[in-house]
Amino acid sequence: MSGVIIVGSGPAGISAALYTVRAGVETTVIAKGTGSLAKAERIDNYYGAEAGISGEELHARGLRQAERLGVRIISAEVVSVGYDGEFTVKTAQEEYRAAAVILATGSNRSTPRIQNIEKFELKGISYCAVCDSFFYRGKDVAVLGSGDYAMHEAGVLSNVAGKVTVLTNGEETSLTSDEKISVITKKIDCVDGGDHIECVKFTDGEQLPISGLFIAVGVAGSTSLARKLGAEISGNKIAVKEDMSTNLPGLFAAGDCIGGLMQISKSVADGAIAATSAIKFLKSK
Repeated sequence: MSGVIIVGSGPAGISAALYTVRAGVETTVIAKGTGSLAKAERIDNYYGAEAGISGEELHARGLRQAERLGVRIISAEVVSVGYDGEFTVKTAQEEYRAAAVILATGSNRSTPRIQNIEKFELKGISYCAVCDSFFYRGKDVAVLGSGDYAMHEAGVLSNVAGKVTVLTNGEETSLTSDEKISVITKKIDCVDGGDHIECVKFTDGEQLPISGLFIAVGVAGSTSLARKLGAEISGNKIAVKEDMSTNLPGLFAAGDCIGGLMQISKSVADGAIAATSAIKFLKSK
C-alpha cells in the first residue's frame, strides 16, 4: 500500500511528491497526459527560468526529478476515489490503496470542437490570460467562452492588448459589449492563419482578424472526485483549510483545483503545503 497517492502530475502534484518521497513516504503519482501546463508555449515568469521554458519541458523535468527520487509515476486516468477509512483510487484498469490522497488535478479548461484549434495550439491559442497577455501587448485578441470566466479573461487582456472580443460561438449569454470589450454571438466555422493564428472565420462568411485566441469555455471543474467522496465544495472548487486539508481525514488538495491565482508558483507552494500536511497526518496514524 502506498503511503500517499497524488492525483495529477502538474506543478502542484509533483511538488507534493518531492516532499513526501523525501520524507520517506511511499509515493505514487497517477495522471494521464500533461494537462494545461503543456499548452504553455513559453514561461518567462517562473523563478529560475532565465531564458524561458516551455510548459511541456517544465512538466517533463518535474517527472524526471520525481522518478529520480523514487516516486512511482503511473500514466492512467483516475475514474474514481473511494474511502472506507483508507482510500481506493481506481483507474480503468487497476485500483490502488493509500492512507492519504492529494488531489492536484488542475482546473478543467475545456477545448471546443472548432476546426484548427489543435493546429494553432502554441501558435496563438492560449488557456491563461494572466500567463500570456504580455505577449499580446497592443494586439487584437479574442476570448472564446460565454460565461463569467470568459469575461474575466477578457478583462485581464483589456489592460494589455489592443481590441478584445469575446466569442460565444452561438451560445446564449448575458455578457454585453462595453467600451473595452466586444461580444460576438455568431457561430464559428474555424480559426485560420499561416504559422500563427490570424483570424476567426464565422459560418456566415465574415472574419475577425486576431493575433491570439484565449480559451475560456465553461467553468473550471476538477471537483468531481472530491464531490463523490463527500468533500466540501465551494462554488466549483475544492474547499481546503490553510494546510490544504479537506473536511475528509487524509484527503488534501492543491493547485488550480482549489482556486486562487492560477500560476505555477502558487501551485508549487500549494503542493509543498499539502505534502507537509499529509506527512503529519500519516505520522499521526
